[in-house]
Amino acid sequence: MSDLSSTVPLRQLGRLMLEWRNRSGLSQARAAELLEMGASSLARIEKAEITRIKTAVIKEACGIYGVPGDTAEGMIGLAQQAKVKSWWHSYADLMPKNLDVYVGLEAAAVGYVAYQPDLIPGLLQTEAYDRALMKVRWPGEPDEDRDRRVQIKQRRQIAITRKHLPLDLDVVIGQAALHCSVGGPAVMANQLRHLADVSTRENISLRVLPFEAGFPGGIAMSPFVILDFGEPPRGEPTEPPVVYLEGAVGSMYLEERDDVRFHYAAHDVIRQAALEEVVSRNLLRRLAREYSS
Repeated sequence: MSDLSSTVPLRQLGRLMLEWRNRSGLSQARAAELLEMGASSLARIEKAEITRIKTAVIKEACGIYGVPGDTAEGMIGLAQQAKVKSWWHSYADLMPKNLDVYVGLEAAAVGYVAYQPDLIPGLLQTEAYDRALMKVRWPGEPDEDRDRRVQIKQRRQIAITRKHLPLDLDVVIGQAALHCSVGGPAVMANQLRHLADVSTRENISLRVLPFEAGFPGGIAMSPFVILDFGEPPRGEPTEPPVVYLEGAVGSMYLEERDDVRFHYAAHDVIRQAALEEVVSRNLLRRLAREYSS
């Protein structure tokens, strides 16, 4: 990985360039001809094998492929952001609402390692839990916008239940998340039952970090997700893991090997301090009964 640039925006830009070229019906050779560039150069952009991309090329491609204005604007922003070493992605200022870089990365991942101390992870939230959170976060939002957000979350969750290569999850949830009421007792009861049920799937490891575990490793870790992209097909570029740190006004993507290793090690320490999977599942079901009563 280059010390001067981030691969995160390059990966997402490459996926979008390939997606919109395919939508336009153009072959790689024909698109390259229209862009007055070599087919190999276009292939390098689509595979995120190039570290510097001229925004004029992306702008021209968007015109040829018929990319809508807001998405085209976001794609140009991705090309500009590629020069940033650890990429800070500001949802409000950089990307349009329908171009979420994290969602693109998550969809391409094969492994998902996460720690969430006080909230149910998005991939494991029930619709009612999700809606209750959104109602508080965006109280004046129109119903149609809220419905759209729910639909996005539900589409993301298909990754863990699909028949072909479901996403592997290794998740630790802090016990506080089980006691912080979201939407009331009925919503929480259904949410905890859902966690218990989904944790029986072969591709999901779910553990609860109990209060009595304190602070494993001696520090209070913030929520984090590590996305792993597995071994690429022969001849394809390698996509290193990415650590995703979500914030209230923006999110940080960490790609440096030391940062990734640190978070993997932190997750191991937290996981070892957490309850075993069966014990965690029993706790979830017991608390669900308590909420129901």
